[in-house]
Amino acid sequence: MRRSIYRLKAKTSLALPWLPLSAFNQPHFVPSPTPPPPQKHTVQSLAVLSTRPPKMGSPYQLKEGQSRLFHALPSGLQMEFIFQKGIQRYPFEESSRSVQTNEKTPPLVFVHGSFHAAWCWAEHWLPFFSRSGFDCYAVSLLGQVMVLVSFLDFDEYVRPHASDTHEFIGTFILKSPPVLLGHSFGGLIVQSYISDMINGQFSGNSNPKLAGSALVCSVPPSGNSGLVWRYLFSKPVAAFKVTLSLAAKGFATSLPLCKETFFSKEMDDHLAQSYQELMKESSRMSLFDLKKLNASLPVRSVPKSSVNILVVGASNDFIVDNEGLCETAKFYGVIPICVEGVAHDIMLDCSWEKGARVILSWLDGLNGHSL
Repeated sequence: MRRSIYRLKAKTSLALPWLPLSAFNQPHFVPSPTPPPPQKHTVQSLAVLSTRPPKMGSPYQLKEGQSRLFHALPSGLQMEFIFQKGIQRYPFEESSRSVQTNEKTPPLVFVHGSFHAAWCWAEHWLPFFSRSGFDCYAVSLLGQVMVLVSFLDFDEYVRPHASDTHEFIGTFILKSPPVLLGHSFGGLIVQSYISDMINGQFSGNSNPKLAGSALVCSVPPSGNSGLVWRYLFSKPVAAFKVTLSLAAKGFATSLPLCKETFFSKEMDDHLAQSYQELMKESSRMSLFDLKKLNASLPVRSVPKSSVNILVVGASNDFIVDNEGLCETAKFYGVIPICVEGVAHDIMLDCSWEKGARVILSWLDGLNGHSL
């Protein structure tokens, strides 16, 4: 199928799963310790709900040097992405740096989490990493629905997003292996991508490799059931607030609750409200039918050191606690880094540059190595 790019403005939509209100009356869920055997999967893309690039009520105003584009997936659906070209950091040392790494600076592909879209990366991190010499692509995973991840039909809702990302990378990122970065629920999608890539689950002949992957305030490999139950028993008030904010979408109507869920208390209300409006535009899908539940999340483990992985968390994260951060790091055999004084939306928060510099330092350490 012929692929095309449209320079249009888009409506974005994604919702992060959390605890549904009815779950307070549900029995404790224990995920299966043994994932199902690997299988080849044919998945339908979930990028958008129509073949035409959609319109967005309050479109995000791009920064200088950014372009909002649309990629036509094989299904005919449209995937929005925001692109910003990297600026060479060492214009007088380009040749010597090329000799040292034998690779060009890897492109970065950003995958957002719940109630967000490509715009959340475009605000600060795309300009930051572009100035540091990296070509940046932030995709919008549309057609997403809100559902408790621990009971999620993984093949129907998570793997299609990984497949869409795989197809996008195979189309646009051809010169060198990229680094894939995922935030919150997007981190789970990135984990699915890594597992499917290592285990040969992607359909077709294309199998784009990765130079590395960064999981940022990511939902753990087992889903968020552990987070939910820890909150219920150790921080019941916080559990109620998170449920109200995410499952009931209270963040969209209460600015204080939105700030407590995603941002630091120091953030200016006017700025937080502007993000709140964009988040509302990015979360207009209806809830998933909770009757369609799956027993567990089959994110299969991968051999240690098979891919360079960075696991980053935030000390003031209201959604992913320290235990969740450590679970993800242990799963991949790495040491987690917790950025102090930053909230869950680490890329939008007041001290967004702290997390960006941690990732930049890690990127510089990759030295151009790929899978």
